[in-house]
Amino acid sequence: MRIIGGKYKGKGIVVPKNLPVRPTTDFAKESLFNILTNQIDFSQVTLLELFAGTGNIGYEFWSRGCTSVTSIDLNFQCVQFIKKTQKSLVIDGKVIRSDCFRFIKFTKETYSFIFADPPYNMPQLKDLPNHIFEHRILKTGGMLVVEHDKHTDFESHPHFQNYRQYGRVRFSFFTFTE
Repeated sequence: MRIIGGKYKGKGIVVPKNLPVRPTTDFAKESLFNILTNQIDFSQVTLLELFAGTGNIGYEFWSRGCTSVTSIDLNFQCVQFIKKTQKSLVIDGKVIRSDCFRFIKFTKETYSFIFADPPYNMPQLKDLPNHIFEHRILKTGGMLVVEHDKHTDFESHPHFQNYRQYGRVRFSFFTFTE
């Protein structure tokens, strides 16, 4: 795994084999960030990374000038890995070990960008955007991106904008406007 662009461009990150993760491929990640570069000002983003796994997406945001990243994952080893990697990159991010649905329900924070990369076979995957919008943790004008496979379709969701597919990876884009 490597950081695609920004300050840490080209920096390789070695992920231990024992982490229960499926990191976003470099191809899909590069395509996603090509889209985002034309849509957002990274220096103004407050990022919430749900189902953070390796912290891969958060590092890309940091590298591009984001000043606030909160990474949430339930797995202790993933949380420790993210903390260790952030320390090596001299990043001061917030890393929280929690069930993502529980975090969404109880957080008092709001974010301008939320990225979620849940397990593709997670039974409540289809309900994830509903939880985020019901608990109003995405700021007005903010963007939610959910990574999933082709078997999940969010097109009927009222905040759905579009999706992009890269190989087996699909990103669904949602925006929050009042």
